[in-house]
Amino acid sequence: MPFPLDPLDYLTRSHESRRRDLLLLTVLFGLLFLQLLGHFPLIDPDEARYAEIPREMLERGDLVTPLLNYVKYFEKPVLLYWLNAISFYLFGISEFSARLVCALSGLGTVLFSYHLGRELFGRRTGLLAALILGGCTGFLIQARINITDIPLTFTMTVALGSYILAARDAQQPRAGYYYLFYVFAALAVLAKGLIGIVLPGAVIFWHIVLTRRWRILKEMRLIPGGLLFLAVAAPWFVLVCQRNPEFFQFFFIHEHFERFLTKVHRRYQPFWYFIPILFGFMIPWSFFIPSALRNFWRNRAATGGEARLYLALWAIIIFAFFSKSNSKLPAYILPVYPALAILIGTLFDRAFNGDFRPMRRPALAFGWLLTLMGCAALLYPLVAHRPLVGPVGGLVIGSILILQGAVGLAAVKREDARQLFCGLLAGSILLFLTAPHIVFPLFVERKSYREPGEIVKKLAGPDAVLASQGLRQGLGYYAERRCVIFDGPGEIEFGSKIGDQSAWFLNRDRFRALWNGPKPVYAMILRGYLAELSASSAVRPRILWQSSKHYLVTNR
Repeated sequence: MPFPLDPLDYLTRSHESRRRDLLLLTVLFGLLFLQLLGHFPLIDPDEARYAEIPREMLERGDLVTPLLNYVKYFEKPVLLYWLNAISFYLFGISEFSARLVCALSGLGTVLFSYHLGRELFGRRTGLLAALILGGCTGFLIQARINITDIPLTFTMTVALGSYILAARDAQQPRAGYYYLFYVFAALAVLAKGLIGIVLPGAVIFWHIVLTRRWRILKEMRLIPGGLLFLAVAAPWFVLVCQRNPEFFQFFFIHEHFERFLTKVHRRYQPFWYFIPILFGFMIPWSFFIPSALRNFWRNRAATGGEARLYLALWAIIIFAFFSKSNSKLPAYILPVYPALAILIGTLFDRAFNGDFRPMRRPALAFGWLLTLMGCAALLYPLVAHRPLVGPVGGLVIGSILILQGAVGLAAVKREDARQLFCGLLAGSILLFLTAPHIVFPLFVERKSYREPGEIVKKLAGPDAVLASQGLRQGLGYYAERRCVIFDGPGEIEFGSKIGDQSAWFLNRDRFRALWNGPKPVYAMILRGYLAELSASSAVRPRILWQSSKHYLVTNR
């Protein structure tokens, strides 16, 4: 049977081959997730950090103890390091191979969301959910960045989804999905620590309490499942603790309890911080979150009500957990996106069946707001003192937002759910394809060290010293050598205190002595430090590269 030529007709069918759906979704989002993946250099600190650690693992032949700038670094578990090391081994060290694992994790999350939505609510809802999640500009952009939150989102999505697929039929629980839950919960722990089991455990606990299905505790195969969980998650933790006695206190106490309860990482944000983050990163689908949650509550007693309850618990509990935490970054709430995408998918499914009422208000709101935002984007480069984007960038982004808003308003007038959905999806994908090329160069100029790293790699001999005023992960990654750090160790302070690291962590006086010594020195310094270094140096620094914040200088 040939592939369908009418996307709208294909989208609105209730029954269609699962294999065909998965193939079409893989082709569509595979192109989006993988296109130009290596086009931009790695951004400091996160992307470069999670590339440098596996690079050093391969160089040393040690896949147990993570090192960053060749000192112990225990802030995260090992899953992303291993996967990136495999990618480097297969495809070579590059930006593409550094981001490939996260891009595939994002694609896997979209495909499993389709499977979960289809199993719970039918083929059309599953397809809508996958298109909503994959067509979410914020999710697409973040899934193409080399960060631990993307593998965590994939593994946690499979774990949480597997549980409800196992438990949804009270008469015939599906044991295979329970075991899949334990495997992926263990992988989630290896991706980012104890939240990989704590958060799924909290969602499952409240699902059992609110549905009063205590029998699930017997159905879950807790003993064999627990053993399977430990068989996957425990070996690396045991090995790394054996080789590094200091690991347990730092990782489990400092990185989990102190990080959650205190402001030790200096990432404190107010409780409401993630509300605008969720709204902005899921736009325009975020306008439908309140209606989707109301729809879940009003239809809690209808067919599929327990599944909607579970998805709502999934989103609310994880969102509340990270909102309560004293350490916040935008990517932390990525695991809530799949649950919300499926709930929004059920809302659109109802609209496709003729019930447009829940869509009217959010569609009007986003239509007018996106139109206003588009006008603001057009004017911004013309009125701002130092605009972050130029007139062309403002014109492109503004035009897309205005067009998306206009399509939404027209769809409301006609009460056409298909037009509304397709307009939102097309606008979101178009925004994803254009906005990074306008905005990302700003981050490259400020937070990428590919060019100076490659200069050092080309010019520096084996006896030369690479130094950095503060830790710059990308500098060592691109230069493929260790950096001497002066003016503070930054996030590798813990590792700097293990063993004798005195030759690698210097104050300014000792750095000046190194600079004035016999060895060639290549140093990344802040722009404000150049005059001081010049005044105290026997050899005037020679500038090899500069940015708005830094100079790369040498004493040769």
